[in-house]
Amino acid sequence: MAEKVAKVGVKKESGYLYFVDKKGNVAKAKMVRGGGKKGRQKQEVVAKPGVKKEKGYLYFIDGKGDVSRAKMARGGRKKKRR
Repeated sequence: MAEKVAKVGVKKESGYLYFVDKKGNVAKAKMVRGGGKKGRQKQEVVAKPGVKKEKGYLYFIDGKGDVSRAKMARGGRKKKRR
């Protein structure tokens, strides 16, 4: 279950990937489709909520354009050796 961290209300444009950068700001980058340019794309800061990230959580932009986080799944089953 995800919990809301910051209300931002970002309006998402088609063809862009929205994410929380290392500084806790909401950024967007143009998605690469098919045989387009390879390599790192330019990112643009959309909003500056300044979220403090905690270890063990995945931060993302939810459907309403706000910053949310969910506990990351760690561990799991051991793989069988052959």
